[in-house]
Amino acid sequence: MNDTAHAARIVRTVRGMPASDGAGVKLTRVIGTPELPDLDPFLMLDEFGTDKAEDYLAGFPEHPHRGFETVTYMLDGRMRHRDNHGNEGLLTPGSVQWMTAGRGLVHSEMPEQESGRMRGFQLWVNLPAKDKMTAPRYQEFAPERIPVATPAAGVEVKVIAGAVGEVTGPIVQPATDPLYLDIALAPGARWTYTLPAGHNAFAYAYEGEITVGEGEGARELPSRTLAVLGGGESLVLQAGAQGASVILVAGRPLREPVVRHGPFVMNTRQELMQAFVDFQEGRF
Repeated sequence: MNDTAHAARIVRTVRGMPASDGAGVKLTRVIGTPELPDLDPFLMLDEFGTDKAEDYLAGFPEHPHRGFETVTYMLDGRMRHRDNHGNEGLLTPGSVQWMTAGRGLVHSEMPEQESGRMRGFQLWVNLPAKDKMTAPRYQEFAPERIPVATPAAGVEVKVIAGAVGEVTGPIVQPATDPLYLDIALAPGARWTYTLPAGHNAFAYAYEGEITVGEGEGARELPSRTLAVLGGGESLVLQAGAQGASVILVAGRPLREPVVRHGPFVMNTRQELMQAFVDFQEGRF
């Protein structure tokens, strides 16, 4: 049997667009733009990364969420989060927070530094209709609790969610069964990975360039570019001469209607209007 028939390939590439959120934090929005409004179950992907304190110091003051999850992965810098349910924590370099907003909370995310580099990703993951009004909860993991796999020569993988061989990530979410890997490839290193069957998947090269796929289906993925993957489950990644870092994310699609506005993501317009009423009346 010809393996290339089952090889994952780049279906399309998307460049992020400059955006601003919170109290003026500058970031790059990669999912959640006119070019790629969503990739079920993923609603948004932001990359923030700057050495200029003025780009991030104002942070993300209090704001509400309902109906989905936010995943914050810090590469550099420190961010403190607080919410109106009494939860508080500090995200340090290499740490991950997977927050299930559920029926609603109001929280803030503020930098705990006055200079230096602030860098990381925030991903929004939809919740199925049956879980949208669940109680809010956090899964928060310091860097030492994120296991690292070395599945091939010159390849190091931080396993945030999902599995690489026998190494399993600490984040569990049965609704979308997510995969979230941070992959570092040495110059010229190559790795083949089997994606979860039936999941929607993307790769985002945040440092260096990689080749995705093999044979006639191989395509270059430039730095700071997202690749929507398709065509099969066998994914081949190969770094260029400078090496590369890439996040690989996949999730089971929900295939449910999405009605969203700002920080609320529901299934019907009526539910969306109710979210605004509940927030204004202090029910979060």
